[in-house]
Amino acid sequence: MNVSVVLFTADLRLHDHPPLSAALDSCGGSGHVVPLFVRDRSVAAAGFDAPNRLAFLADCLRDLDAGLRERGGRLVVRSGDVVEEVCRVVLEADADEVHMAADVSAFARRREARLRRALEAEGRRLHVHETVTTAVPPGLLTPSSTDHFAVFTPYFRHWSQHRLRDALRAPRSVRVPDGVGSDGVPSRTGLSGVSEALARGGEKEGRKRLTAWLRGGLAGYADRQDDLAGDATSRLSPHLHFGTLSPVELVHRARRAGGPGAEAFVRQLAWRDFHRQVLAARPAASTADYRTKHDRWRTERTAGADIAAWRAGRTGYPLVDAAMRQLRHEGWMHNRARLLTASFLAKTLYVDWRVGARHFLDLLVDGDVASNQLNWQWMAGTGTDSRPNRVLNPVTQAKRYDPRGTYVRRWVPELAPLDGPALFEPWRLAEDDRAALGYPGPIVGLSAGLARFRRARGREE
Repeated sequence: MNVSVVLFTADLRLHDHPPLSAALDSCGGSGHVVPLFVRDRSVAAAGFDAPNRLAFLADCLRDLDAGLRERGGRLVVRSGDVVEEVCRVVLEADADEVHMAADVSAFARRREARLRRALEAEGRRLHVHETVTTAVPPGLLTPSSTDHFAVFTPYFRHWSQHRLRDALRAPRSVRVPDGVGSDGVPSRTGLSGVSEALARGGEKEGRKRLTAWLRGGLAGYADRQDDLAGDATSRLSPHLHFGTLSPVELVHRARRAGGPGAEAFVRQLAWRDFHRQVLAARPAASTADYRTKHDRWRTERTAGADIAAWRAGRTGYPLVDAAMRQLRHEGWMHNRARLLTASFLAKTLYVDWRVGARHFLDLLVDGDVASNQLNWQWMAGTGTDSRPNRVLNPVTQAKRYDPRGTYVRRWVPELAPLDGPALFEPWRLAEDDRAALGYPGPIVGLSAGLARFRRARGREE
C-alpha cells in the first residue's frame, strides 16, 4: 500500500492544494494520505506565536479537520520539532514520500533543507510544490541583470503576462491509515491576549467571505480601497496568510469578474508576490535594511515615551490614534492606515522601523514576514520605494481619506463631539476645551518631526 504524508504549513485548505492533490495522485486511488500539521515549538521560541494568530490558526485547523472528516479522513496534529515529528509520522505510517508547499522566509527554507536531509537519510523523498502560497513562484520572474525585481512596476508587467496554472478542485475523499497518533486539534477557547473583535478563521469562513466580496465589494474596489470609514477592502489578508484561500484561485476569480475593481485587487495580490520574491532573494531583509540610509534611529531606550504613546493610540494625531486602536481591538488594520502609522513612527518620530514591525507582528492576525517587514521598510525609506524620503502628513491624510471624520470618531470616541477642522487638529482648541475631551496634545510637532528626519537623512526633498 502506498502512503504519502502531506505537511500543511501556511496552506490550511482543501481547495486548490497542489501538495494534497499530488499525494493523492501518487497513491493511484489505492493508497493512503496522512494530512499532518506540526505545532512547531521553534515558532514559539522565536516569538511568533502571537495570541491573535494562534486563535486564528486554531480556527483554521479545526475547520481543516472537519473538512477532511467530511471526506473520510482526519487531520493529524503533532507538537514539537517539525523535522522530528514528520520523520516519526513517516515511520509510523511507513510512508514513501512527503509533500509540502514552498515558502520564502529564511526560517521556512532552513526547515525545508533540514527535512529533505532527514528524509533522504531514511530513503524517503520530499516533494516541494510552488504556487501554493503565491500566484507566481518567487524567482521565476527576474530582470536580466539580477536575481529579483527591486521595482514593482516592471515586476507587475511580467507578472501580469505570466500564465497561471489552473486552480485544483478539493478532493472528494481522503483515506488516512490507521495507527498514526494525533494530538487534539487546538481551540481558541482559553487563549489570553486575543483581540476582542478578532475575525474567525478557517477555509469555510474564508470562502464565504470571498464569495461575498466578489459579489458585493470587488466592483467598487478601485474607487473605494482607500476609504477608511467605508471599510471597503476585502479583509482576505488573514486567509491568504494562513493559506485558507489560494492566491491562484483569487486571481482567476477576480479576473473572471473583470472591471477596474478586479484590476486593482489583482494588483494588490501581485504586490504580495513582489514582496515575497524580494525576501526570497534577500532573506536578511526581514531584519536588516534592504537599502541602508545609515540611519541612527531612536529606539526604546531613547524614545520610550513616544513609542508607548504610538502603541497606545495616544499620539495626539487623531488618524494615527484611530488606526492604532483599531489594530489592538481587531488584530487588523486598513492598509492605508498601516502606511500612515508606519510613516509616523519611522519618519515623524524617527524610530527604528523594526520597533514598529515587531509591534505589528505582535498584533496583526495577517502578520506576514515578507509583507510586514518589507512594507515597513518601504515606509521607512530603507526598502524598495523610489522616494525613500517621502513623509505622510497625518492631517492631510485624514482630510483626504476620512474627510467626514467617521473613522476617527469610530475609534477615538473622545473626539466624537468635534467636527470640521477641530476634529483633524484638536490641538487648536482652547486649552480648557481640549482638556475636557481627555485627549492628549501632539507628542511632536509635524514641522519639528520633519526637520529632525531631514537632518538625520542629511538632505531636503
